[in-house]
Amino acid sequence: MVCALGSAVCFGTASVLQAVAARATEAGSGSGVDTVLLVRVVRQWRYLAGLALDGLGFLLELVALRSLPIYAVGAALAASLAVTAVTASRVLRVRLSGIEWAAVAVVCGGLALLALASGSEGSGTGSTALRVGVLCVAAGVLAIGAAAGRLPGRARAATLGLGAGLGFGVVEVAVRLIDDLSLPALLTNPASYALLLGGGAAFLLLTSALHRGSVTAATAGMVIGETLGPAWVGVAWLGDTTRPGLLPLAVAGFTLAVLGALALARFGEAGVEGEAETEGESGTG
Repeated sequence: MVCALGSAVCFGTASVLQAVAARATEAGSGSGVDTVLLVRVVRQWRYLAGLALDGLGFLLELVALRSLPIYAVGAALAASLAVTAVTASRVLRVRLSGIEWAAVAVVCGGLALLALASGSEGSGTGSTALRVGVLCVAAGVLAIGAAAGRLPGRARAATLGLGAGLGFGVVEVAVRLIDDLSLPALLTNPASYALLLGGGAAFLLLTSALHRGSVTAATAGMVIGETLGPAWVGVAWLGDTTRPGLLPLAVAGFTLAVLGALALARFGEAGVEGEAETEGESGTG
């Protein structure tokens, strides 16, 4: 759980840096799968710093997924929005309302309940059909991005965010489906390709979502996509369970953590807001 929370800290900080970089970069094709935008935005130090934090967060996530059920890790990763909100309130001087402070407390309470109720990771390694299915979902993320590029406003951002969340969810599940790290096994395991394709597609869609439209809607969609589906797969197919008699507590903790994160969705763009306020104060001075 410490690794899962450390991963949330990394992802929460990275999202602020990446949001600022994406908003300051000119779009390429303007579609939901905008590779030109990604090429341009990686030239900015903020985005590169965010990627470095994402890399560290991913390593911590791998450790967590090897010890905890997917539902616990997913909820902890959703808590990255609470990290972003608190960081924004202190560093970027973004003001949190009373409801948002309460949402931070709800996220923390939900994670505490999960920590008490979570069992160990399931012993299931998944079937070949599940591995192929996860790879198909990863390919579907790209299709979602292509279709979302034609949608207007909030619908575009929410759909791109949901697609990005599904891509990150594919990564969570694929990690559990890779049980043999030898080179021949990796090359013949569909989950290996699902991990790479799902993660890459998620970054493409999230960058496009942060660049244009409502980042609040995009972040909310991402939280839903990366928590609900993977949690269901972990319980239904990979044997993830809770401690004996504590299923209601785990369900309550998961629900509270996700709902609290959704209430903090606007902090996917906290870095942009904070930067704008700072620039405004400098101009006034």
